[in-house]
Amino acid sequence: MPEGTRLNKFLASCGVGSRRACDAMVQDGRVEINGKPCLNPAHHVEPGDFVRVDGKRVQTKETSTVMFYKPRGYVCSREDELGRDTIYTILPTILKHLHHVGRLDRDSEGLLILTNDGDLSQTLMHPSKLVEKEYIVTSNQPVLNEHLDLFKSGVYVEKVRMRAKEVTRLSSRRYKIVLETGLKRQIRMMFQALGYQVQKLVRVRIGMVELGDLPEGAWLPIDEKVITLLQKNPKPRGGNRPAVKAAKKTAKKAAKKAAPASAPPRAAAKPARRSSASEARPPSARGFGKKTAKRAPRRG
Repeated sequence: MPEGTRLNKFLASCGVGSRRACDAMVQDGRVEINGKPCLNPAHHVEPGDFVRVDGKRVQTKETSTVMFYKPRGYVCSREDELGRDTIYTILPTILKHLHHVGRLDRDSEGLLILTNDGDLSQTLMHPSKLVEKEYIVTSNQPVLNEHLDLFKSGVYVEKVRMRAKEVTRLSSRRYKIVLETGLKRQIRMMFQALGYQVQKLVRVRIGMVELGDLPEGAWLPIDEKVITLLQKNPKPRGGNRPAVKAAKKTAKKAAKKAAPASAPPRAAAKPARRSSASEARPPSARGFGKKTAKRAPRRG
């Protein structure tokens, strides 16, 4: 770690939890530095300092970030006071030091980012960054067009105005909803306030990282180039996305290098019809590359 690392950032890099969770640990008196309790989250940890949390020494781990398809029926927590299964009961041991960025409620499923990179976590979580999160939502009945307009202009729930950045009807009961800032169970509460019930909710995108065809319960490392772009939080704009442009440039260079110098130029072939928009995007835009997704064992 660099010299003079802020304590909450140091603890997050050790995989203890998010910076906010680490702040709470410090303020609760659970952290010691060189044998003395430290109650100041802004304290700077120097090289050679001996840091303990709950009596156990913690050290920085190599930064790691993965995407994970959270199945329905699991809560985003390390421990649950009600005894419900958490995502950490099905994650492999090598990922259990990572903390989840944001949450999906127990009845929701889809894309979840796990990391011990405190800076990345801060970028994705901070309200000022306006990181887009995209969901596919199935309602119990068709939503009226005027109600869809209310999703964008604002729905008041207990005097709190909740709104979506984008709402698109996909079928009579399925909708694509994009949020930039999200409150707890926001989509479900907006639907309920207008007299509907959410039957299924799947998060398919965070920023420029897309769930794609990742199987339920599986995980996959996110490419370093994609992580760098996530830090900058570029707004997705179809083919103009930085990751898409970078992937096209890389593919063009590779094709040019592989082609024989004497080979005559070929006529451009008409592209084959794609079955879905996600298949049309290059792998690097989804953070996949040529790696193979790994499935976390499901409990029970």
